[in-house]
Amino acid sequence: MDNNSPREGLVEKIIGFSAHNKFIVLTFVMAAMAAAVWSLKNIPLDAIPDLSDTQVIIYSRWDRSPDIIEDQVTYPIVTAMLGAPNVKAIRGFSDFGFSYVYVIFKDGTDIYWARSRTLEYLSKIIPRLPEGVKTELGPDATGVGWVFQYALVDKSGKNSLQELRSFQDWYLRYHLQSVPGVAEVASIGGFVKQYQITVDPNRLLAYNIPVTTVIDAVRNGNQEVGGRLLEFSGAEYMIRGHGYAKSIGDLEEIVVATDKNGTPVLVKNLATVATGPEIRRGLADLDGEGDVVGGTVIMRFGENALNVINRVKAKLKEIEHTLPEGVEIKVTYDRSELILKAIETLKHQLVEEMIIVSLVILIFLWHFPSAVIPIVTIPIAVLLSFIPLYGMKLTSNIMSLSGIAISIGVLVDGAIVEVENAYKRLEQWVEGGRKGDYHAVRLQALKEVGPSVFFSLLVIAVAFLPIFTLVDQEGRLFKPLAWSKNLAMVIAAILAITLDPALRMLFTRMDPIRIRWPWNLRRKKDNPPVRSEQFASKVATTLMVGTYYPEEKHPVSKVLFRFYEPACRFVLKHRKGTLITALVLVLTTVPVYLKLGSEFMPPLW
Repeated sequence: MDNNSPREGLVEKIIGFSAHNKFIVLTFVMAAMAAAVWSLKNIPLDAIPDLSDTQVIIYSRWDRSPDIIEDQVTYPIVTAMLGAPNVKAIRGFSDFGFSYVYVIFKDGTDIYWARSRTLEYLSKIIPRLPEGVKTELGPDATGVGWVFQYALVDKSGKNSLQELRSFQDWYLRYHLQSVPGVAEVASIGGFVKQYQITVDPNRLLAYNIPVTTVIDAVRNGNQEVGGRLLEFSGAEYMIRGHGYAKSIGDLEEIVVATDKNGTPVLVKNLATVATGPEIRRGLADLDGEGDVVGGTVIMRFGENALNVINRVKAKLKEIEHTLPEGVEIKVTYDRSELILKAIETLKHQLVEEMIIVSLVILIFLWHFPSAVIPIVTIPIAVLLSFIPLYGMKLTSNIMSLSGIAISIGVLVDGAIVEVENAYKRLEQWVEGGRKGDYHAVRLQALKEVGPSVFFSLLVIAVAFLPIFTLVDQEGRLFKPLAWSKNLAMVIAAILAITLDPALRMLFTRMDPIRIRWPWNLRRKKDNPPVRSEQFASKVATTLMVGTYYPEEKHPVSKVLFRFYEPACRFVLKHRKGTLITALVLVLTTVPVYLKLGSEFMPPLW
């Protein structure tokens, strides 16, 4: 190299290395594509990003009026949570018999760290709550964790709603909760079975027994007790008192007190015992045909929605034979259908965009060997984008795939510029009498525009950086789009200085290709090739070598010049008029802009 030649930068050196070691580059790209395929198969799939805050729900139950619950349960819990770290907001709601406290944490807070801190601060206030208050945390799920819902349909009419609800609560729900990724299975509809003791006030008055005594007697008479052990003949016998009520008769025989004559007063002497439904608030109806029993599957935070739904379906299939006679499970909501339809639609759009971009490149370059390079770059860049998306634990959803779709047209900009410059230099080399080695010509052409292409793609990625300043729901909605767009641009920039030079050196040939069939090799070399060999040689030369047209003879360029040149001359001749017209057009958009409304999201129906 001449001492007076400019010193090569890092990008030029990378281009030179990639051009001289194309098989090494292609090996690394193939390995990266294998990793990308694995990432694509394992990346979580969902319809939309999770827009919910990191929150922990504290649920309390106490059979009191809302004002009492607000003063003695909700308010103390809310004040206790105010000192928890990273808490952004606290909301408390009191209802008849219920209290809900929503502790919302700052963005980026780990859900399980938040739950542990909530339990830590909750433990300080629980001893101060009234006796009888039952407090627990809600499931470790998010606002969009509702992924699957089903109903138990009994067309035979042999099972009551109460029996179906008992089957759901005590059997089916526990099977589904054992599925990995399921945080909770909520039962809805039907009637919750109760043993109801209806006390007669007149009998209580006659026996002079308060109702609290009846409550304590039933509670103490429906439990198991241990009596330690008894040693007899060298053996120990454990003493156990069987006290659980197994029927209505067992509850009726519980002793409440004794009368003045010492006669035991039983529950059946004071009340009527029967089974009945618990008071319910709301019901579940299916297709307007009446009440049904069902369940809602809530997905655990951070899980793959599609995988969880598939596991739930597999579990339902596994236990289908254990359902009561005449009962079948009918799916009423399945988010996997929405996920698959949304992803499939977007995949079709991506394929269509890649095909259209490839056709445009092929038409405008009019040189198949050169057009192959940007056409091949598009799917590789799109596929490699899923590696960092998977590594950053982002989901493949409408927004992240939209970012890739937006960037498709820009992904090949670098490859197009490099190909066009190499095409132009080789065209000049052909017109100059093919002096020198064309390998050096095309390598120099790549180094001329390589640095500019690399940094221009990075500059385009910088344009989306302000999106990362968004917070809360706006940030959670648009950041996946910005991440996928920027990561695709960075990967395209890297491919522009590594894969594109390697492919250019691999696909560029200047000598015509001559094909001889193996069975014709015994013929003399001077003999002309047969027709099939001539046709194959012509096709191979067209695909691998092509024809380098001067710009003025390029069929597409000739048409464009015919329209562009007069328009350009007219605009340059009437510069002031052109500028004034452009300014007027811009000003006419101001009233339209001021009348535009604004919403967080467009209608989704």
